[in-house]
Order: sequence, then C-alpha cells, then structure tokens
Amino acid sequence: MRSRIITPAVSITLLLPLATACGGGSGDGKAGGASKTVTVTVGYQSKTINTVTAGTLLRSLGYFEEELAARGKKEGVTYKVDWQDYATGAPITAAMTAGKVDIGSMGDFPLLLNAARGKELKQPTGLVSITGYNLRGGLNTVVTAPDSKLESLADLGGKKVSTSVGSAADGTLIRALQRAGIDPEKGIQKLNQQPSVGASALQAGSADALSQFVAWPGQLAFEGRAKALYDGAELDLPTFHGVTVRQKFAGEQPGVLDDFLKAQHRATDYLRAKPVEAAESVAKETGLPAEVVYLYNGANGIATFDPELRPELIAALKEDVPVLKAAGLVGDVDVDAFVDPAPLKRAVQAPAYPRAGAAKSELWLKGQTTTRTFDSPKELLKAAKGADARAAYVPDALTGTLWFADKAVWVADGAELLAFVTPASAKRYVDGHAGARVIGYADAVGLAS
Repeated sequence: MRSRIITPAVSITLLLPLATACGGGSGDGKAGGASKTVTVTVGYQSKTINTVTAGTLLRSLGYFEEELAARGKKEGVTYKVDWQDYATGAPITAAMTAGKVDIGSMGDFPLLLNAARGKELKQPTGLVSITGYNLRGGLNTVVTAPDSKLESLADLGGKKVSTSVGSAADGTLIRALQRAGIDPEKGIQKLNQQPSVGASALQAGSADALSQFVAWPGQLAFEGRAKALYDGAELDLPTFHGVTVRQKFAGEQPGVLDDFLKAQHRATDYLRAKPVEAAESVAKETGLPAEVVYLYNGANGIATFDPELRPELIAALKEDVPVLKAAGLVGDVDVDAFVDPAPLKRAVQAPAYPRAGAAKSELWLKGQTTTRTFDSPKELLKAAKGADARAAYVPDALTGTLWFADKAVWVADGAELLAFVTPASAKRYVDGHAGARVIGYADAVGLAS
C-alpha cells in the first residue's frame, strides 16, 4: 500500500487531527482558518490490468494527486491519497462496506456484489465510470496445462476447474458451461481459489483447467505455462471493469470524486495516445511482462478503455444478475439505481471516444516505442520472419480476440492463413471449410514467406 500527500502551497499554522474521508468527517473548505487533512482511500487491483486507468497507471502518473493539489491550494486543505492494492474485487467491497475504502475498481460480476452488499450493510455504492471493456467478452479465458489432452469446453465434465467464485471469470465459466450442456455447479469440480493459487494448482496438476480474468490467461500462455481452451468472446456478451464509490463519500466529497474522474479521463487519454509507454509503465509497477500488458491494453488490445457508461455495458450488467442469483450470491439488484452517470457528466466535458474497430495484427520490435500494424495475419508473419521481435499479435479469425502469434492455433485455407485462440475454434473452422487444415506456427511463417 502506498500513500501520497498533496500539500497546498500556503503556510500551515495549525494541522488539525487527521480527518479522513473514509470516516466522512471532513468536508470541503476551511474550518476556522485552520488547515485540514483529508484522506481519500482508493482500492484497486494492480494486476487486473484493464483497471489501470483507475489504479496502477493512474497512480504512477500522479494525475489524481495533481487534481487534488489544485483543489487543496484553493481550499487550504491537505489531501492524502491512500492506494490499497488487492488481488480481486471481493476484499475491496468488504473494505467499502466497512467504510474503509472510498473508491474502488472491479469487474462486472464483483460490481453487482458490491451493489448488493452495500445495500444490505447500509453502505450503498454507485457505479460512476468504466475502465476497460470488451463487447464480446474476451477479457476472460479458460486455460489448461500446455500438455493437457483437453480440447474443448465440453471436455471439462467431471474435471477440476479453478476460478474465483463471484468474479467476472467465474461468470464466463458458468455461462460457457451452460452453453456446452454442463451443469456449472454439479458437472465439474469447482475450486474456489485466488488467481495465483489457481495458476499454481494448474501447474501442479491439482486443477485441470483455470478460468480467470486479465492478465492471468495471457501471462500463463506467454510464459508457456498454459494454453487457451475457451475464449470468453465466444459468448458474445460484453464484459468490463468499472469504478464504484461509496454514496456517503460521494455526497460529502463531490469535488474529490470529480477530481478522480477527471484524473481517470486523463489517464485514459495517456493510455490511448501512448499505449507502448503505458504498457511499459504498468509492467514496471506490477512485475508483469510488458508484452502481456500490451496484449490487453495495447492499440489493438483485448480491452478498450473508455470511462463512458455505455448502454450496452449496463444492459449486460442487468443480464448478469440472474446468473449471480442462481448461484445464490445475490438477491435482486437494482442496476438502474446502482448506476450513477451524473458525476462523470459533471466532471468531464469531453467528446466520447470512438468505438473500438476490428483488431489488426501487430508487431512490436525490440527497442521500439511504437508498433507496426498489418491488415492480415499473413502480412504480419512475413514481417516477423527473421525480425528481432519482442512480440507479435494476431486477432482470432472468428471472435477478434487478440492473441500471441506464436501461441495461436494456425489454419491454412488455400493461400489464406488464419489464427485462432483455441483448438476448438480452429477445428470448427476446418470442419466447415473443405481443404482447410491446422498447421504449426513455424509452418505458418514458412507459408507466409
């Protein structure tokens, strides 16, 4: 956990005892001519990298502190930001409902749990912005061990599958199993584990598969410790992460919330304008490989960053409620009451970002701060042959999900070369296209040349 103190450029003759925003005791402005200290506590997930514009990247850029410094200078208030790092959304919700975290970021399923727990414990919260999203669901992936004989989701019947119950990845697993005709509770042996524990279980052989959110699937695949079994984008249902705030805090400190949202928008601008630099920054802060961060957060990455509370995302959130109810994790959740667009509209007067287009193949050469894009995987393979490449990325031919070129499943269909995230997707394509065949990555590079 890290704290930063922002002191206004005025003389402080008397520092009152700490008045924290979490306690709700400090309002805006001066009190009796003395300076106050206001602590704002932000819960984030450093390694859930499509929340970086409200967490890891935002913290490293210092934009929130800058916004608060300007406010503090005008008001004679010293603002302190307490950044608290968590592995998943559940402990952030627990801290928020205990009044110990003011602003938090988490995935769509945890957001619903946040809304439900906040209401139950009389610490209501509100969804005020989005960090990263994928309109098809590609942020969550099911992976298996590199030498696993499992070839499709249908093979998971009776197997041990690790996930974090109540997470966005758990939601993907539930829906995917249902579509495959497998009871998500009785048809598999579900292991409720933190992502790092699940990754270790997969490597040790005590779990047959792992369903997780960013950046775990990409990291494990990049490091050769897993291969993709199911691409969440096959569900064709939006998945996203967002920012939630305690309503009491939002009411007492509306200006501070505005400053956070302004800072988030600035961090989003930075990420979209400088995706390689942003990936390198997040990698430095988290210890994740920059190539993995870029897979999700890059110019053609799996995640699109935009704070706007898009209608299709809110509609998807409403579709998530029955899934969580069926699992006994929530009762009724009033999504419309939970979503609060007013703070973002008040804080940020800027045109909306354009909707993400189709992903393109991309090549990142060593020593470069920019990447090259290509209109087809074949062109990428030609450029990658013999190049000093740091990473090469290709979109899945069916879902558009970006993946590492050397980890993808390749198909030759006449003169065309196509990439797929999973063997099952490649097989479906081959079965529907006479003459198409699955080939290895080296063969694909050879054919492209």
